Amino acid sequence: MNKFFCSIFIALLVAATAHSQKGVDTQTKTIKEEGNKVTSRTNDVSRSFNWGKGKTKIREQLPNPYKFTARRDVLIGMVAEALRENKLVVDEASSRLRDGVIITLPFVFAKGSVITQNELNRYAILEASYSSWLRAQYTLTIEVQAIDGLQNNVSVNAKVEGRASNGLSSEWVTVRSSGVAEDEFLAKLVELVTGVSPDPDRDKPNRE
Repeated sequence: MNKFFCSIFIALLVAATAHSQKGVDTQTKTIKEEGNKVTSRTNDVSRSFNWGKGKTKIREQLPNPYKFTARRDVLIGMVAEALRENKLVVDEASSRLRDGVIITLPFVFAKGSVITQNELNRYAILEASYSSWLRAQYTLTIEVQAIDGLQNNVSVNAKVEGRASNGLSSEWVTVRSSGVAEDEFLAKLVELVTGVSPDPDRDKPNRE
């Protein structure tokens, strides 16, 4: 009888020990899973963004020639001021102010192969292929043409040039203007004459 009860006791002890070990394993597994858990979210590569307010707006290029309502002498003075603000220097020898023709000295707007290539792609339409572009510049010719006593047309033409290199030598090459240089100057002139910039501002958030 004693052996019978002893056997039952041993069997119960073994079962309790096994159950205890199983509980530890389950708890350990839970702890490991909690520790390794990563918050799931949509992959950044597949996410799409809606910028909404604050995004940069793009406008069409201004008409060229552009019609202004202002006296011719006042408008010529505004042209000179717009050139100064855009850091362009008037070529006094080539300009004919009495005829309303203002010509600038060449303005270097890019230096270095990488920057020059990028900027030339903005200011010009590149048709010829060269191994590299080292510098870029443009010259503006501005003409104020009277329509009547109070209205004048202002036309702007840019001569865009790039310093091209083929590895052995370099030379200045005239390229076709994209209209960006002309448009930038006209935008500044419109702002000076009218007091309002034609360039759109970023959307401003509403403030309560």
